[in-house]
Amino acid sequence: MPNIKSAIKRVKTSEKRRLRNASQKSSLRTAVKTFEKAAAGTDKDAAQEALRFAARKLDKAVTKGLIHKNAAARKKSRLAKRLNALSAEA
Repeated sequence: MPNIKSAIKRVKTSEKRRLRNASQKSSLRTAVKTFEKAAAGTDKDAAQEALRFAARKLDKAVTKGLIHKNAAARKKSRLAKRLNALSAEA
C-alpha cells in the first residue's frame, strides 16, 4: 500500500475504474452473445433487434475508451454480415 496521499487516491480511483470497465465489458460481451444466439435461431426480427442493441453497446464502449474504434467497427461489420447471411438464407 502506498504512503503518499496522491498515490493512495490513485489506487482507489483506478480500482473503481477497473470495476466499472469490467462491468461494461461484460455487458458488451453478453450483448454480442445474445445476438449470436438469436442469429443461430430462425427468428430474424429478434436477431435484428439484438444486433441494434449490440451495436449500441459497441459504440458506447468506444466512447468510454474500453475498446478501439476500429475493433468496434470490425465487430459490428462481422455481426451485420451474419445477419445479412441469415436474411439471404430465409
